[in-house]
Amino acid sequence: MSLSASRELRRSAFVLATFAWISMLSHLLSTSAVAQEVEKPAAAAGADGGAVSEPTKAKAPPGFLDNLWWLIHTSGAIGAFIFLLSIYFIATVSRLFVELRPEVASPPQVVEGCKQLLEKRDFKTLYSQVKADKSFFSTVVTAGMAELSSGLEEARDAMERVGEALTVEMEKKISMLAVLGSLGPMIGLLGTLKGMIASFGTIAQSDTQLKASEVAGGISEALVLTFEGVALSVPAIYFFAVFRNRVSSISVGTLLEADEFVRRMAAAARGKGPAPAASTQQVVPTTVTPAVPPATV
Repeated sequence: MSLSASRELRRSAFVLATFAWISMLSHLLSTSAVAQEVEKPAAAAGADGGAVSEPTKAKAPPGFLDNLWWLIHTSGAIGAFIFLLSIYFIATVSRLFVELRPEVASPPQVVEGCKQLLEKRDFKTLYSQVKADKSFFSTVVTAGMAELSSGLEEARDAMERVGEALTVEMEKKISMLAVLGSLGPMIGLLGTLKGMIASFGTIAQSDTQLKASEVAGGISEALVLTFEGVALSVPAIYFFAVFRNRVSSISVGTLLEADEFVRRMAAAARGKGPAPAASTQQVVPTTVTPAVPPATV
């Protein structure tokens, strides 16, 4: 896959993941239980001076914008930070889905081209091709070919070392998912403590009459921030496990494929090399044998 195509695919995946996240948030807000406000009956003076109650009018349930504004206002600065982490999480998952694929680690066109060059025994062109390519397969094969002159075992050791280094690089890409999985509940707990402190502070400072709205506001903040932290943590832990397994399968599969390819290359090199040695072994006895009888006589 070319660099431009990889960038376009990465952007498309990010846009789709962002729309999916916004749609899920919209569905959550639209289905959340919000208490309906009811207008108090207004007293109207009648002709006889008595109070006549008007019929009670119920307001329509709050819409999406009302719920969204309530969520933003309740979450505060901590909720905004969790939202930024959520955007970073979506971008990271989208990028990993594009980069951590077997087709990227071992491009089929590169592998097929290497096999064709190996059948032709064009080792010089083969080395130039794998050295120019930056995929997992080509990097490992390049390390093996560089040490193949010292023996197959040395080549395999070099390939194993390079493969371990590339595996560590892939694991570093998914490490932030583990950080988000651990950081989400901690940030939610911080919001929980902030909301509960606000609620109990209101109770402690109320001398005459307790303001239920202020107490409920602090509790709402605590619960909303706890929910947002857990909502960030759960998918982060899940995708970390998914990509960790994918990294293991990609690294093992690519190393096995590269090891088999280098073994075939070593066998092809051995099959090409002994031919001149066999001809010299046939020539040496014919040239030396006529000189033996005069020496013995």
